[in-house]
Amino acid sequence: MNKKLLIPLAIFGVVFAFLLVGLGLNPREVPSPLIGKPAPAFELKRLHEPARSHGTADMKGQVWLLNVWASWCVACREEHPLLVELGKAKIVPLVGLNYKDEPAAGIQWLRQYGDPYDLSVIDRDGRVGLDFGVYGVPETFVIDKAGVIRYKQIGPVTVEALEKKILPLVRELQKS
Repeated sequence: MNKKLLIPLAIFGVVFAFLLVGLGLNPREVPSPLIGKPAPAFELKRLHEPARSHGTADMKGQVWLLNVWASWCVACREEHPLLVELGKAKIVPLVGLNYKDEPAAGIQWLRQYGDPYDLSVIDRDGRVGLDFGVYGVPETFVIDKAGVIRYKQIGPVTVEALEKKILPLVRELQKS
């Protein structure tokens, strides 16, 4: 075989191997650089009470979930019934971050599908979502008592993720 042919063939083989490995990875398991770091500070208007604000400082001393959602988000509908059940169980405070949405549309959506949140805040321009590294909704963060992000769920929360990852972590963090 010609030596000039071996080099491109070897390069193709390496690229093909990387492609095969990449196709086997789960895109929902993208590690967040914010895990183990303080949650980005924010102070935003409340969705249902725009005269009042709420922020990360209000959650200090509590383990809590931040769920990034929007009325225009189709995948948010997939996880929403599970979040409604979680909200009713009152296991952990659940804060909604209404992302790049019209407040009236967000309020209507919660009326139609149920409101699982202890409260929702408005991130109309998406700046807080950007600070959290959100690149698509829904995303959910577990934040500990010190305000440190401990877990990030990319995409809809599933029963499996809730039972095997999120709730065990919440319970562990609530003990400390």
